[in-house]
Amino acid sequence: MSNEPTSREREQGPMAAPAIASQTPSHPAVGEISVETLKDKVSEDVESVTGAVRQGADMAIEKVRGTVSQQKNFVANQVGGIASVLEKVGSELEGSDQSEIGRYARQMGKSVQRIAKDLEGKDLGAVATMAEDFGRKQPLAFLGAAALAGLAASRFLTATANRSTKVSQGEASERTITKEGRPNG
Repeated sequence: MSNEPTSREREQGPMAAPAIASQTPSHPAVGEISVETLKDKVSEDVESVTGAVRQGADMAIEKVRGTVSQQKNFVANQVGGIASVLEKVGSELEGSDQSEIGRYARQMGKSVQRIAKDLEGKDLGAVATMAEDFGRKQPLAFLGAAALAGLAASRFLTATANRSTKVSQGEASERTITKEGRPNG
Protein backbone atom coordinates (compact mmCIF):
# COMPACT_ATOMS: atom_id res chain seq x y z
CA MET A 1 0.00 0.00 0.00
CA SER A 2 1.16 3.51 -0.68
CA ASN A 3 1.39 6.25 1.92
CA GLU A 4 -0.13 8.77 -0.41
CA PRO A 5 -3.57 10.10 0.52
CA THR A 6 -6.55 8.88 -1.37
CA SER A 7 -8.74 11.26 -3.32
CA ARG A 8 -11.30 11.28 -0.48
CA GLU A 9 -8.63 12.11 2.11
CA ARG A 10 -7.39 14.94 -0.08
CA GLU A 11 -10.92 16.40 -0.29
CA GLN A 12 -11.52 16.25 3.49
CA GLY A 13 -8.08 17.46 4.49
CA PRO A 14 -5.64 16.25 7.14
CA MET A 15 -8.28 16.07 9.96
CA ALA A 16 -10.39 13.43 8.24
CA ALA A 17 -8.72 10.43 9.82
CA PRO A 18 -9.12 11.48 13.50
CA ALA A 19 -12.77 12.37 12.93
CA ILE A 20 -13.43 8.91 11.55
CA ALA A 21 -11.56 7.34 14.45
CA SER A 22 -13.57 9.33 17.03
CA GLN A 23 -16.82 8.11 15.57
CA THR A 24 -16.03 4.51 16.35
CA PRO A 25 -17.36 3.63 19.82
CA SER A 26 -14.62 1.16 20.69
CA HIS A 27 -11.80 3.70 20.18
CA PRO A 28 -12.61 7.18 21.54
CA ALA A 29 -10.25 9.93 20.52
CA VAL A 30 -7.82 11.44 22.98
CA GLY A 31 -9.65 13.88 25.31
CA GLU A 32 -13.10 12.40 24.73
CA ILE A 33 -15.10 10.74 27.52
CA SER A 34 -17.36 7.77 27.01
CA VAL A 35 -21.04 8.02 27.94
CA GLU A 36 -20.62 5.44 30.72
CA THR A 37 -17.74 7.39 32.27
CA LEU A 38 -19.80 10.57 32.08
CA LYS A 39 -22.77 8.85 33.73
CA ASP A 40 -20.51 7.55 36.50
CA LYS A 41 -19.04 10.99 37.16
CA VAL A 42 -22.48 12.63 37.22
CA SER A 43 -23.72 9.92 39.59
CA GLU A 44 -20.74 10.48 41.90
CA ASP A 45 -21.36 14.24 41.85
CA VAL A 46 -25.05 13.76 42.66
CA GLU A 47 -24.17 11.44 45.55
CA SER A 48 -21.63 13.95 46.84
CA VAL A 49 -24.12 16.82 46.72
CA THR A 50 -26.81 14.66 48.35
CA GLY A 51 -24.42 13.75 51.15
CA ALA A 52 -23.50 17.39 51.71
CA VAL A 53 -27.16 18.41 51.84
CA ARG A 54 -27.95 15.63 54.31
CA GLN A 55 -25.01 16.65 56.48
CA GLY A 56 -26.13 20.29 56.42
CA ALA A 57 -29.70 19.32 57.27
CA ASP A 58 -28.51 17.14 60.15
CA MET A 59 -26.41 20.00 61.50
CA ALA A 60 -29.38 22.38 61.26
CA ILE A 61 -31.65 19.92 63.05
CA GLU A 62 -29.12 19.49 65.86
CA LYS A 63 -28.79 23.25 66.22
CA VAL A 64 -32.57 23.64 66.44
CA ARG A 65 -32.75 20.86 69.03
CA GLY A 66 -30.05 22.55 71.09
CA THR A 67 -31.86 25.88 70.95
CA VAL A 68 -35.18 24.29 71.88
CA SER A 69 -33.51 22.49 74.77
CA GLN A 70 -32.04 25.76 76.05
CA GLN A 71 -35.40 27.49 75.79
CA LYS A 72 -37.12 24.59 77.51
CA ASN A 73 -34.66 24.80 80.40
CA PHE A 74 -35.21 28.57 80.58
CA VAL A 75 -38.97 28.02 80.77
CA ALA A 76 -38.49 25.34 83.42
CA ASN A 77 -36.46 27.81 85.51
CA GLN A 78 -39.12 30.48 85.09
CA VAL A 79 -41.88 28.06 86.09
CA GLY A 80 -39.79 27.05 89.10
CA GLY A 81 -39.54 30.73 90.08
CA ILE A 82 -43.31 31.13 89.82
CA ALA A 83 -43.74 28.02 91.96
CA SER A 84 -41.45 29.46 94.64
CA VAL A 85 -43.45 32.68 94.67
CA LEU A 86 -46.71 30.74 94.99
CA GLU A 87 -45.31 28.75 97.91
CA LYS A 88 -44.08 31.90 99.64
CA VAL A 89 -47.39 33.70 99.16
CA GLY A 90 -49.19 30.60 100.40
CA SER A 91 -47.04 30.45 103.54
CA GLU A 92 -47.65 34.14 104.26
CA LEU A 93 -51.39 33.79 103.72
CA GLU A 94 -51.50 30.73 105.98
CA GLY A 95 -50.00 32.82 108.78
CA SER A 96 -52.67 35.48 108.35
CA ASP A 97 -56.45 35.29 108.54
CA GLN A 98 -56.65 33.67 105.05
CA SER A 99 -55.15 30.31 105.95
CA GLU A 100 -57.39 28.31 103.59
CA ILE A 101 -56.36 30.35 100.52
CA GLY A 102 -52.75 30.18 101.70
CA ARG A 103 -52.88 26.40 101.91
CA TYR A 104 -54.23 26.17 98.33
CA ALA A 105 -51.59 28.59 97.06
CA ARG A 106 -48.81 26.62 98.77
CA GLN A 107 -50.12 23.34 97.34
CA MET A 108 -50.30 24.88 93.89
CA GLY A 109 -46.73 26.11 94.31
CA LYS A 110 -45.54 22.61 95.19
CA SER A 111 -47.38 21.13 92.21
CA VAL A 112 -45.94 23.73 89.85
CA GLN A 113 -42.47 23.07 91.30
CA ARG A 114 -42.85 19.35 90.47
CA ILE A 115 -43.89 20.26 86.94
CA ALA A 116 -40.85 22.51 86.59
CA LYS A 117 -38.53 19.71 87.69
CA ASP A 118 -40.23 17.34 85.23
CA LEU A 119 -39.75 19.84 82.40
CA GLU A 120 -35.98 19.95 82.88
CA GLY A 121 -35.41 16.28 82.14
CA LYS A 122 -37.82 15.84 79.22
CA ASP A 123 -37.50 16.37 75.50
CA LEU A 124 -39.93 18.58 73.58
CA GLY A 125 -42.27 15.73 72.59
CA ALA A 126 -42.57 14.56 76.19
CA VAL A 127 -43.30 18.13 77.33
CA ALA A 128 -46.09 18.40 74.75
CA THR A 129 -47.52 15.08 75.93
CA MET A 130 -47.37 16.28 79.55
CA ALA A 131 -49.25 19.46 78.61
CA GLU A 132 -51.91 17.48 76.77
CA ASP A 133 -52.37 15.10 79.71
CA PHE A 134 -52.56 17.99 82.16
CA GLY A 135 -55.13 19.75 79.95
CA ARG A 136 -57.30 16.62 79.87
CA LYS A 137 -57.03 15.88 83.58
CA GLN A 138 -57.25 19.47 84.88
CA PRO A 139 -58.98 21.56 82.20
CA LEU A 140 -59.74 24.53 84.48
CA ALA A 141 -56.22 24.62 85.86
CA PHE A 142 -54.85 24.32 82.32
CA LEU A 143 -56.98 27.26 81.13
CA GLY A 144 -55.92 29.29 84.17
CA ALA A 145 -52.25 28.51 83.53
CA ALA A 146 -52.67 29.41 79.86
CA ALA A 147 -54.32 32.70 80.80
CA LEU A 148 -51.53 33.49 83.27
CA ALA A 149 -48.90 32.61 80.68
CA GLY A 150 -50.61 34.87 78.14
CA LEU A 151 -50.80 37.70 80.65
CA ALA A 152 -47.14 37.28 81.56
CA ALA A 153 -46.13 37.19 77.89
CA SER A 154 -48.15 40.31 77.06
CA ARG A 155 -46.68 42.21 80.03
CA PHE A 156 -43.19 41.14 79.00
CA LEU A 157 -43.73 42.23 75.41
CA THR A 158 -45.23 45.60 76.35
CA ALA A 159 -42.44 46.25 78.86
CA THR A 160 -39.85 45.37 76.23
CA ALA A 161 -41.56 47.59 73.64
CA ASN A 162 -41.75 50.52 76.10
CA ARG A 163 -38.10 50.13 77.03
CA SER A 164 -36.95 49.99 73.42
CA THR A 165 -39.09 53.04 72.57
CA LYS A 166 -37.55 55.02 75.44
CA VAL A 167 -34.06 53.97 74.42
CA SER A 168 -34.61 54.95 70.80
CA GLN A 169 -36.15 58.29 71.84
CA GLY A 170 -33.20 58.92 74.12
CA GLU A 171 -30.75 58.18 71.33
CA ALA A 172 -32.69 60.43 68.95
CA SER A 173 -32.71 63.34 71.41
CA GLU A 174 -28.97 62.96 71.93
CA ARG A 175 -28.40 63.28 68.19
CA THR A 176 -30.70 66.28 67.63
CA ILE A 177 -28.97 69.54 66.76
CA THR A 178 -30.54 72.95 67.36
CA LYS A 179 -30.80 75.70 64.74
CA GLU A 180 -27.70 77.33 66.18
CA GLY A 181 -25.72 74.17 65.40
CA ARG A 182 -25.33 73.01 68.99
CA PRO A 183 -26.35 69.50 70.09
CA ASN A 184 -29.65 69.31 71.92
CA GLY A 185 -29.58 67.70 75.36
